[in-house]
Amino acid sequence: MLLILFFITSCGVSKSLEDVPDISTYNQTKPERIATSDSTFYTQQAYLAANKYGQWELFAEGDPYQIGLQSGAVTQELFEEQERAFLGKVSEIVPSKFKQYLLRKVMAWYNRKMYLHVTEEYKAEIYGLSRYAGDDYDYVADDYLRMLYLHSAHDIGHALQDLALVGCSSFAAWGDKTEDGSLLIGRNLDFYAGDEFAKNKIIAFIKPTNGHKFMSVTWPGMIGVVSGMNEKGLTVTINAGKSDVPLSAKTPISILTREILQYAATIDEAIEIAKRRQVFVSESILIGSAIDNRAITIEVSPENFGVYQVENSNQLICSNHFQSDAYTNDENNIKHIAESHSQYRFERMEELLNETHKLTPQAAVDILRNRKGLHDKSIGYGNEKALNQLLAHHGIVFKPQQQQVWVSANPYQLGAFVAYDLNTVFQEAPKNKSGRSLHNELLTIEADPFLYTEAYKNYERNRVLSREISKAISNNENVTPETLKDFQQNNPDYWEVYYMIGKYHFEKKHYRAALNAFEIAKTKEITTVPDSEEIDLYIKKIKRRLNE
Repeated sequence: MLLILFFITSCGVSKSLEDVPDISTYNQTKPERIATSDSTFYTQQAYLAANKYGQWELFAEGDPYQIGLQSGAVTQELFEEQERAFLGKVSEIVPSKFKQYLLRKVMAWYNRKMYLHVTEEYKAEIYGLSRYAGDDYDYVADDYLRMLYLHSAHDIGHALQDLALVGCSSFAAWGDKTEDGSLLIGRNLDFYAGDEFAKNKIIAFIKPTNGHKFMSVTWPGMIGVVSGMNEKGLTVTINAGKSDVPLSAKTPISILTREILQYAATIDEAIEIAKRRQVFVSESILIGSAIDNRAITIEVSPENFGVYQVENSNQLICSNHFQSDAYTNDENNIKHIAESHSQYRFERMEELLNETHKLTPQAAVDILRNRKGLHDKSIGYGNEKALNQLLAHHGIVFKPQQQQVWVSANPYQLGAFVAYDLNTVFQEAPKNKSGRSLHNELLTIEADPFLYTEAYKNYERNRVLSREISKAISNNENVTPETLKDFQQNNPDYWEVYYMIGKYHFEKKHYRAALNAFEIAKTKEITTVPDSEEIDLYIKKIKRRLNE
């Protein structure tokens, strides 16, 4: 143990721990925050306010350090709440002070190279933001380093696939595929790290001293971009690819896409920026461009780089596998297409787009909200083969030429898609101190009627029961037959319901009941090949024990 500890506290870690961005050329003034209500805060160069749909709207302007300070000042309470949502579970999992100490050392070793791959500009912004961090999680890292490390959480989650981060879906259409011929883009970000984490989404409007003004959908403490559009009508969205577990962090994808959004106006400029950065996981970056009136995907990984452009078509579809020639023989990508749900969702998007005569914002939202499988098959609520897996952090639609964007309100993609016109927002935001929402009510798309159905209530009940049964399995506790029946009836088409019931009975040595549940699971639309193989293995074990 001492040798391991020595190893992870050396090997170049000290330089990364001592690295602090140079902020000497930036305005050092710490902003004064004024609260006009419990949901409206402003400083001289920023404000935060909640709209009637429960979304937070953030505006901040200035040099990098000031944007960090201003954002941190107005979002401080949300920032602390978000840290608790994301890192609170770490305290539960690792209650031992000694193990927390070891975790800190491992985090420092893993992220030892990240400071070399994040520009001084973004380190300065993160440093400004970190001035408003709480003290509860200093055992993970000091405030600035912790904020820096958290920007790689998205990448690490994709690589490890243990935070349900692997189901993002996106599409673009233009020319004869859309109602008015202009570019239209839709995407779901299926980044799920718990209900509390998804609660406080922020629609940020940023006016930096250098580069383009832009909007992005984010969360407190995050300066990177997962979905966004700039004033030139360039959009970025990210979809995870299949990655090996990385040995060290480099450029977080969200920092790369932030740089693209802030400094690129065209597809070619976006490609050039992407080529300059070293990433540590595989990702598809869908780029839409008002100037080019088309979309492409930039496919990046630690060892490869590709660009995918459609030929003789005015639509592009992106799920979680690569499509460019650069990855034709990539073993990870080939295996991912064969075994995951990425190809299934790709074909479902293709099916729905083909059924849509001319794509409109409403039609794009309808596709993002679709809960069925191929050929409209009922595959159970929450199935990762559906475009709407009922766990998305957000859905979003862009019309780049018109500078219009629609962002889903909670829950998932079911709430209203709230509309914004960036021309109006950036004109009015700098002088908006009243907390008045800058959304466009006339363009806003109403909530999904499914939200008000008994089926939706049953799904939410099913999620609660799923956690209860999973806990019972882990702790060898008992579940009543009535609970298992309720669990099944609330989501009867979902394979995982029967899988969990089968696991429960298997652990209790109720082999006949377990076999019955697993065999029913096999008749449903199972998410991945490994999932199906695991069920086959359970069935084989049970039949052996039953001498069948």
